[in-house]
Amino acid sequence: MSWLPSNDPALGDPKSCDALELVIVPRVRDLGDGFAVRRALPHGRRQMVGPFIFFDHFGPIQFVSGKGMDVRPHPHIGLATVTYLFDGSIMHRDSEGHIQEIQPGAMNLMTAGSGIAHSERTPDAQRARGQTMLGLQSWIALPKGKEEIAPTFQHYGADSLPTVQDKGLRARIIAGSSFGATSPVEMVSPWFYVEVALEAGMSVPLDADHEERAIYLVDGEVEIAGDRHEAPQLLVFRPGDRITVRATQPARMMFLGGDALEGPRHIWWNFVSSSKERIEQAKEDWKTGRFAPVPNEHEFIPLPEN
Repeated sequence: MSWLPSNDPALGDPKSCDALELVIVPRVRDLGDGFAVRRALPHGRRQMVGPFIFFDHFGPIQFVSGKGMDVRPHPHIGLATVTYLFDGSIMHRDSEGHIQEIQPGAMNLMTAGSGIAHSERTPDAQRARGQTMLGLQSWIALPKGKEEIAPTFQHYGADSLPTVQDKGLRARIIAGSSFGATSPVEMVSPWFYVEVALEAGMSVPLDADHEERAIYLVDGEVEIAGDRHEAPQLLVFRPGDRITVRATQPARMMFLGGDALEGPRHIWWNFVSSSKERIEQAKEDWKTGRFAPVPNEHEFIPLPEN
């Protein structure tokens, strides 16, 4: 999706457990045509969790027959996008020639690297009949030595991703390793991303294996060290402590994080880089049409004026 700066998400109650570093309540931002997102990252007090530098929660939104999402072609550099749906479908097209319908439970990782353009639209069949959409989009900042790698796209259907089930627990390992299972997704730095569904009264651990980690509550309510947290919230934890999460009602959440990068990143529009000069070059490249075109697309999002 396309990004422009907005107000920082709001801070939640800072008192939780000793291991809880920050509680972020995402702010709602309207992207136009009634399509609103809740943005948790970046935040004024936390730019990244591991390499996660951007985290949007969109929907649920009901599109009536004939309407849909239309994110026109736009560029990215220096990052990988992760689109993950709970409901609805999105048609992905990019300048490397990949065309993929994204469906619930699938992993879709577009690594921009040196530069890629893409569009995201409601597929024709779903547009004709109408659909409900609910999902997440994240940006993964690339390490300095990998910021200029060739662009790629990986798609794994829901049935291709490992799942772990226990009494009252279902987890899908989207990327990295968790609960003793490993996703097939190839990554250029260590990070993890897991969908966790937990029945009321059940508990699940958040391992201390990862340098930086957080939980994003999509829906429901959980209790950690006696403090309750309602969705939507991003709970960021200090390293080194094993966390136990108990659902006080049916809850759906994302476990996420990974190794911290070498330093902060510059973000402007849809560009992420360790170098301001590289972002300036990307601006000029998009403005002058030096990005490759997206197949079957005849429009684009112009470079913002500021």
